[in-house]
Amino acid sequence: MANTPANQPASKAPFHLKEPGPSVTQILIATAGTLLIGVLYYVLPDSIRLGPPWLLLVLLALLAIPPAVWVLVRRQRMPYRTARTLAIALLVVLTVALIGSVEQLLRFLPNATAAQLLRPGALLWISNILVFAVWYWETDGGGPGKRHHRGHRAVDFQFPQQADGNTTHWASGFVDYLFLAFCTATAFSPTDTMPLTHRAKLLMMIQSVISLLILGVLIARTVNII
Repeated sequence: MANTPANQPASKAPFHLKEPGPSVTQILIATAGTLLIGVLYYVLPDSIRLGPPWLLLVLLALLAIPPAVWVLVRRQRMPYRTARTLAIALLVVLTVALIGSVEQLLRFLPNATAAQLLRPGALLWISNILVFAVWYWETDGGGPGKRHHRGHRAVDFQFPQQADGNTTHWASGFVDYLFLAFCTATAFSPTDTMPLTHRAKLLMMIQSVISLLILGVLIARTVNII
């Protein structure tokens, strides 16, 4: 007997969320960028790193992965208050690890050669970019969820696509904040994206100071040896 629609096996439903919200792809990219910080911290020399090499990676996994798993398994977003608490805790952990490692790098300076400083300095400089990319991603407009519900209008940062009030409904992704963090770490000033609020300006100032410290350590030690 030919199968009827009633007894045909049901095909697997395509992935979709039960309610509208920020892009799942962007959430996964941001999660991957966050975990990469833990990997960079893992390969830092023991003299620069605070605690065991696996500690930060484990903490990041505990704080960053649950929202992404919640989306993929339950097909809905984690409640805002819970997700926001995890995000703030994540940012605190990232910042403490970064600043603590930079402080260790400064302590290591008198007894290190330029070659010994180059690798940890480069790792910390890249970590600085990633850490503040996460800061900007989670801070701008109250986070990706609130940005979505507000129509991605400029709040803390104004991207060029938002200069006209974002009439095209352009949505910023994690790479946009990564580019902002990269420019801040290299140019020490805004480029095409403008900070609009005090907290945005303070974040960019802090990142610029950290980047300047890292680069200053490397340059000063190299010049001193020469």
